[in-house]
Formats: sequence, structure tokens, C-alpha cells
Amino acid sequence: MKILAIGDIVGSIGCRYLREQLPALKKREGIDLVIANGENSADGNGFTPSSAEYIFSSGVDVITGGNHTFRRRESYDTLENCPSLIRPANYPSTAPGRGYTVYDLGSRQAAVINLMGCMFMEALDDPYAVIERILREIDTPIILLDFHAEATAEKLALAYYLDGRISAMFGTHTHVQTSDERILPGGTGYITDVGMTGPYESVLGVKPELSIRKFKDKLPVRFELADGRCRMDCILFTIDEKTGRTTAVKRMEFS
Repeated sequence: MKILAIGDIVGSIGCRYLREQLPALKKREGIDLVIANGENSADGNGFTPSSAEYIFSSGVDVITGGNHTFRRRESYDTLENCPSLIRPANYPSTAPGRGYTVYDLGSRQAAVINLMGCMFMEALDDPYAVIERILREIDTPIILLDFHAEATAEKLALAYYLDGRISAMFGTHTHVQTSDERILPGGTGYITDVGMTGPYESVLGVKPELSIRKFKDKLPVRFELADGRCRMDCILFTIDEKTGRTTAVKRMEFS
């Protein structure tokens, strides 16, 4: 089966570009399941019920989150009531929502897990302990992990730890697509960061002049999303349905 992972969708401009690109891509590649990180899909940051609905109606099956997941309180009910919208599993159990979902594809199921890293991020539960608990609960060989983390080494280390135990792991959070897609020795597909869906002439989606002012002057700046030409970064995993192992990895970028 073919599973597409899409990089962090940034704002309404990223949502619109996703809708422009995704339907034709799904048809052309014969994609069975689409996962997208939507924690920045609302203008500003976080997500709203309307931005999540827009992403789902554009052809995404599962939306994952990250450190901005809980920025907007109006999204909490959506997190609680929508099984296909997940947040990092290593948040406390009191946080709204769930950390993984098992998506029904008819004759087969695919588990999608969301975790957040600890290096340079919020102090959450140990991702190693959390993933061990989740893997004991899952009964399908097809398992995908969105690891929302800053440090490359942290992403690689977890991928090697899980090699052969999950189908694929893709990193999110940095908004910059890496060129290190691979299949690890045990059959787990991997990329350090899948990238971003949003304005190309930007600093991680933000107007460059505002990011420059922030770094240069060291004073608070109200960020605004850039506009103009967009890009959609994604990665396509081909997975053996019986073994759960990745057999091919294809990194893609549309602009």
C-alpha cells in the first residue's frame, strides 16, 4: 500500500495550496492513506475546527500535531471528538485528544502515532516509554509515526530504536525538507523532516522581514504569514501489507 506524509501545513495559504495539489497527486500515485501535520494550519499558529475540516475535506485522512496543538481552546472539543485528529502521545493523559489512531482501510488497518521530542522542546513524557506502551496496544503490522522534534540526532536515534518494529517514521517541526530519505536495515522507512506546505519565499512560513527583525533586534515581533508562491513537501512510503515493512521511499516537492 502507498502512504503519503505531508509536511507542516502553514496557515490558510498552506491549506489552499494543499487543496490545489493533493487530489491529483492521490489519483496519479494511487495513494491509499494521507497523513498531514496540521498544528500550524490556522493563521498565526495552532489549528481551528474549521482549518481541520478544510484539511480533511481536501483529501487528508489523518491530521497530526505538535507543540502548537493546544494554542487555541476552540480546538479542544475537536481533539476529543475526532479520532483521525491526533496530538503527541507523550502529553499528559489530562490533555485533550489521543496520541494515536488506527485507521480502517477496509481489508486492512494502519496505525498512525504522534510523538514529540524532548531536545529543545517542552518537557514531556519519555517518548521511548510511551511508544513501547502504544506498540503493545496496536494489532496491525502497518504503523506510521510522526515524530515532531527539533534535533536531528533525536529523530535518527528513535528511528533506529524502532527499526523493524514500525513501518515508517517521518519527522516534522523544522519546516525544512531533508534529503536523507531511506529504508533502515530492519525495513523501516525514514526521513528526518518531511518539510512544509506553505509560502516558499518565507522563513518557515513567516514574512522574512519580520523574522529578520526578531533575530536582529531581539525584541518581540508579531509574526505574519508570507504570501505568494507556495510549495508542498511530502514523502511517499510504499509498504508491504503483510510484513509492514517499507519497500520504497519517494521524496517529493511541489511548487
